[in-house]
Amino acid sequence: MYATLLHQYQLVLSSRGALLDYCETIFPEHLAEPIPSYNNDSMGSLMRHVANTYLGWLLNFLQQEQRPYFTKDNHKNLQAIRSMFDQVNVVVNDFLQQYKDDINVPLTLPREGETAQILTPLELFTHVITHEFHHKGQLANMSRQLGYTPVDTDVIRD
Repeated sequence: MYATLLHQYQLVLSSRGALLDYCETIFPEHLAEPIPSYNNDSMGSLMRHVANTYLGWLLNFLQQEQRPYFTKDNHKNLQAIRSMFDQVNVVVNDFLQQYKDDINVPLTLPREGETAQILTPLELFTHVITHEFHHKGQLANMSRQLGYTPVDTDVIRD
């Protein structure tokens, strides 16, 4: 199972790489431009949200590490965004390595002021990568609203 999940994350990385390479064609000021139809979030802030979701679920909730979330400084430019995702990749690799033999073990995730949640590592991994793909589609739409023509960033692309 570990090899399969590792391969699946390689597909996520390929897709994310296509998105980040496409973002190289976008003017830096557009990456930070608030888009009204997205609650005035920018492309950069949405990418930060995606990265923070990995930290939130795979570290802060699951491992009970209180690693600080990425801030606005982490999405000022594409180099900072790439660096943020480099850190996410380390978190994911550590997560997959830790649970490679226990991907379906139920884990209790404490939630302050709420009932604990029971999830498996497979559910957590599936959540963070599908969450990223959900927002990847929004990022393509945001760039279109800024006047760009998005490239194909699917796992299977021409």
